[in-house]
Amino acid sequence: MSDSPGAKAGSGARPATARRPLQALIGLLIVCLAGLGVAAAAAAADGDLVKVFVVRDPAQTGGTPVTLPEIAKATLGDESRAGDIFALNRGLVQKDGSSLDSPDESLHSGWILRLPEDASGPDVQLARDTSGGAATGSGDQPRGTTAPTDSGSSTGQTTVFAIPLASAVAVAAAFVLALVTVAIVSRRGIRSWAAAVGRAVRRLGDPARRRRRLAVRRSTGLRFATDTDSVRRAYETLGDLAATPRRPALPVHALRVDDTGVTAWLDAPDAPDDSWTHVEGPRWQRAASAGGRPARPGAAAPSDSGEALLVRVGTDQDDCPVFVDLSRLDGVLSVTGNAAVARDVVQNLLAEVSRNRPGTPVSVLGGADGSPPPVVPSGLSPLTRVEPPAAKADTVATGTVSSPAHRHPVVGLVVVAGTPGPRETAELEALCGQGGAGWTGLVYGDATGAHWQWHVDDEGWVTVPVLPLRLTVPA
Repeated sequence: MSDSPGAKAGSGARPATARRPLQALIGLLIVCLAGLGVAAAAAAADGDLVKVFVVRDPAQTGGTPVTLPEIAKATLGDESRAGDIFALNRGLVQKDGSSLDSPDESLHSGWILRLPEDASGPDVQLARDTSGGAATGSGDQPRGTTAPTDSGSSTGQTTVFAIPLASAVAVAAAFVLALVTVAIVSRRGIRSWAAAVGRAVRRLGDPARRRRRLAVRRSTGLRFATDTDSVRRAYETLGDLAATPRRPALPVHALRVDDTGVTAWLDAPDAPDDSWTHVEGPRWQRAASAGGRPARPGAAAPSDSGEALLVRVGTDQDDCPVFVDLSRLDGVLSVTGNAAVARDVVQNLLAEVSRNRPGTPVSVLGGADGSPPPVVPSGLSPLTRVEPPAAKADTVATGTVSSPAHRHPVVGLVVVAGTPGPRETAELEALCGQGGAGWTGLVYGDATGAHWQWHVDDEGWVTVPVLPLRLTVPA
């Protein structure tokens, strides 16, 4: 039986009614987008947006004057970046006629200081640069004054919006909420809408997150360059686990040093002694107060360390340095993943060897993919060419992974910048393989068949799968 005309009209009315809220929301969204576009166009016409910090009166800060290091810590997360803020504001004439000419100069309340692009936090405000390109070096004329919007003057000035970053985030959140609302009302594609919004939010936050990660990694590199105490304690722990008349030496694959004690990754089914506590798997811990060799001043790598060559790979989630023993790398280490971070891994290992075993010879080979070579630290001895030894008649070449791994001293390093081609692979085999010269290979690229293979990502993490460990790479 066919439907009556009245029934057809009634069934079509419900979809039409359901579409009205959707059409209204879409129209509202279009109006909002148009308004945002007009505001953005107006801002672009008046000048470029910059990030600034407005110096508050000491009465608003509990009587404590504001300093450049405090601003750097609050907006950049690092007091040492006060120099970056000073460089942006040196000679900039403020609304009271004065200017910042020295990093140690007192800051006046009401001064508007420009900030680096990666500044963030509740104290960061947006400003419009209307100086017309007047920014100059310290030897030129002043770079333009700064003044609030209500000063009535904008020529050659930086105008501060009365819109903090929190408001900008609120506008973005409202926009995302509108998108989600449209998806819910339409009752179609909710999952795809949510996934798209999630991807967009992650992409927006990626640059800032990577900048923060890079700042942490650079700070770690600077700390490694001056921290000799952790190296000394790691070598002393290695000495405590050396062979004794009652037991053989305990193979130490990695060490973690912190203020509370030491963690060691051992091939030991039984406790080394009563001062050690088993955690899980190969990990054992000893508290700082549990004994061991007493602390002593001296070289970072003691002369009685034997074949061991400890290097800090990076820091763990608690920001504590983690060491591995390069003398246990019989063959080649291949670091794959993000090319720039993989190069940082090898560059840091070279710096560690330079500090702990100065004079070690190193030869750098170019890879097949044209990756940039590392910078050889001054403490190492660069060699342009290493002649491989003559092959032994009774030695069968089995490659750097097929042959069993053995511990041996690090007599020299062969670095391959990028994935090795046929020539570099043959040279690695001759110098680092079984029956070779006993050298150690470091490759930032995919060296097929390497004994050790680590992986890095673009966030600056390195994964050491054997242990397993996930560490922050110094930069």
